[in-house]
Amino acid sequence: MLQDIMDKSAKADYPINALIAKRWSARAFSDRPVEKQKIMSLLEAARWAPSSSNEQPWRFIVFTIENGSKERMEEARSVLSEGNSYAKRAPVLMCAAAKKTYTHNDKDNRHHMHDVGAATAYMFLEAYNQGLAMHVMGGFDAEKARQLFGIPDGFEPATMIAIGYYGNPETLPKKPREKELAPRSRKPAGEWAFFGQWGSSII
Repeated sequence: MLQDIMDKSAKADYPINALIAKRWSARAFSDRPVEKQKIMSLLEAARWAPSSSNEQPWRFIVFTIENGSKERMEEARSVLSEGNSYAKRAPVLMCAAAKKTYTHNDKDNRHHMHDVGAATAYMFLEAYNQGLAMHVMGGFDAEKARQLFGIPDGFEPATMIAIGYYGNPETLPKKPREKELAPRSRKPAGEWAFFGQWGSSII
């Protein structure tokens, strides 16, 4: 039986969209394959993210075990740090990379990582909308990923992403399981949003 994603809805201080409130970074993945149509919907969501000069600097390399690509999936799993080993169970892995220069003038795009983050956030919301769990990870060997995945010069490996149907938290090792079951928390806006000048809390 398919297990629904655990409800860890944010206790928001102010009204926000329900999809934003419900989204969270799950670690427990089922090994059930993800339909290609759903993967394409996630990529379509990323496609419509905002970016500086509409450069769309994001690139996503997708790995699954479908269509005889088990060897490529094993390579993708091999770049993950030990702390993210739980993600090896996910049936879909992606590597997000960012183009560091603008195409129209070849000048540095200092917003490249910001824009990849925006695309990934759109993808994250659509994943939850599709009934999928997702986790974005900075813990991976970027240079190994560059070599294994053929990422060219001029592009920066940004994150690895695990995607799949939600699994059983009890299958996780102790530390990830504790994080999975812990309540969500965030700093209040008054600590990082300022009014008029730095340090003047907006609240």
